[in-house]
Amino acid sequence: MATPVEKPAHLKNKRRAFIKTNGKKLVRKIATYQSKQSTVPDTPKIDNSHFPFLSDFTDNWEVIQAEAREVLRYRDAIPGFHEISPDQYRLSTENNWKTFVLFGFGQRLEKNAALAPKTSEILESVPNLQTAMFSILAPGYHIPAHKGVTKGILRSHLGLIIPKDRDQCRIRVDDTITPWKEGEIFVFDDTYEHEVWNDTDEERVILLFDFDRPMKWGGRVLNKTFLNIMKLTAFYQDPKKNLQTAEERLEAAIRTADANMEAMSDPAS
Repeated sequence: MATPVEKPAHLKNKRRAFIKTNGKKLVRKIATYQSKQSTVPDTPKIDNSHFPFLSDFTDNWEVIQAEAREVLRYRDAIPGFHEISPDQYRLSTENNWKTFVLFGFGQRLEKNAALAPKTSEILESVPNLQTAMFSILAPGYHIPAHKGVTKGILRSHLGLIIPKDRDQCRIRVDDTITPWKEGEIFVFDDTYEHEVWNDTDEERVILLFDFDRPMKWGGRVLNKTFLNIMKLTAFYQDPKKNLQTAEERLEAAIRTADANMEAMSDPAS
């Protein structure tokens, strides 16, 4: 039996727990309305034909893959998901799931984006982009079943660096299991239960990004209001602070690596 993951001390705050519990109840209530307002199917996976902008990613996936490989040079400085978002402590442990964030809550992270300029440029063409990152999953890791926060946002995955035995590296959304494939992209609604396995001895890297669900006017207004309220809470403020720290840490790692390379190439040293 797996050992239960201990909740970090600062997440045991009663006020925070109250907001989280009641926030989930509110989310469930508005999800029904969001479903009715949706202009794309309310299904676990949604056909790519509803999102013409996805072709920019499949047309340029090798360029995006090359930029991801460049980022991986600084792998040790890339934070775990739980280091960015402490509320995800059950999903991300130690360094098993790393995230290199390019856009957070609609804002471009300039220092990170400079390391992946073409990827960032393509992401800016996504309507109402919320979050985007290179998601790096360690060999043998399993992300347990969980659900996303709001039906007002959809999620897309683009396969970049996928283990050779790709059938053993997969995601389940509701009752549909999909192995990733390099250069392929798909969209799903993460409010449906989903989980991930990397049952291989190789690392998996994808581009993960979230964007607003296409909805009628009423749904769009509700979604914008909900997201603005979320930005006032610790569930937004904590990751925002942590993203800045992570950017600074990576920048320092790059400076150190560059200085080491210069020292090694200096004939006088």
